[in-house]
Amino acid sequence: MKHVVGVSLGSTKRDHKAQITLLGEEITLERRGTNGDVQKAIELIRSLDGKVDAIGLGGTDRWFFMGNKRYTLWEAERMAKVAKTTPVADGSMLKGVIERRAVEYMRDEEKMPFHGKNAFVVCALDRYGMASALVESGCNLKIGDLAFALGVPIFPTTLPTLRIVADVLMPILGHMPISVLYPTGKSQEQVIPKFTSIYQWADIIGGDCHFIKKHMPEDLSGKVIITNTVTEDDVKAFRARGVRTLVVSTPEFSGRSFATNVIDAMLVAITGRSPEDFTPSDYLDILTKLEFRPRIEVLQ
Repeated sequence: MKHVVGVSLGSTKRDHKAQITLLGEEITLERRGTNGDVQKAIELIRSLDGKVDAIGLGGTDRWFFMGNKRYTLWEAERMAKVAKTTPVADGSMLKGVIERRAVEYMRDEEKMPFHGKNAFVVCALDRYGMASALVESGCNLKIGDLAFALGVPIFPTTLPTLRIVADVLMPILGHMPISVLYPTGKSQEQVIPKFTSIYQWADIIGGDCHFIKKHMPEDLSGKVIITNTVTEDDVKAFRARGVRTLVVSTPEFSGRSFATNVIDAMLVAITGRSPEDFTPSDYLDILTKLEFRPRIEVLQ
């Protein structure tokens, strides 16, 4: 029996536990939130070190990947290095693979039309694989990184522009607390409508579920949302706002999708490999073998 625990800076209200069997291996998956308390997360990681098979680091990213380039978030890096024995996976590389795959699956297998559609990715630095796949599928893109992370109402429309912004800002932003850049703890439960015209412009809204909810308006009629780690309350909120289709990139276990950091840690546990040893093609091979597909919910 393998035991995988995701330690998250998110709310404890989203905690979940499931027992599954993959590739003949029984696995216990857990997600434990710390309500935005970095020190509590560090203590939890320290207490789990050497006692579980892999640890997921959630509610933050250790790295952002844009193609072959990697940007470090140093607070998350320090958290990960607390574990001396048990491998720590944050899902950052897997996220790019699994979400690109979700878009391609919707396009090629479900025949969802993408060409000419307006796609708003709330944080493309964190969802570079998804954003790239949307562009390659013919979507018109708007990127929300500056607006959602920094409150600057500028929405780049190309990935090369985002790369320039990242090269300039990430050496500074990478040293800031994650709570400055991303909703953690109770702030994940707050919805403050903002940038409504961008939401209304979009046919497809993609990215982190907390960021999508952070500023969503009351009316999202007819929209397609591509995200992950949704709860029943999230689904209800999207349905109440008129969202037509919800695409969840990660599979459901015991009625709930886990974040990519937990899925990443699970793959580390069942393969016995270090997170740093994985390449995008390794992840793709394993996902194909496991027959992981996005979850599709028609809400209206």
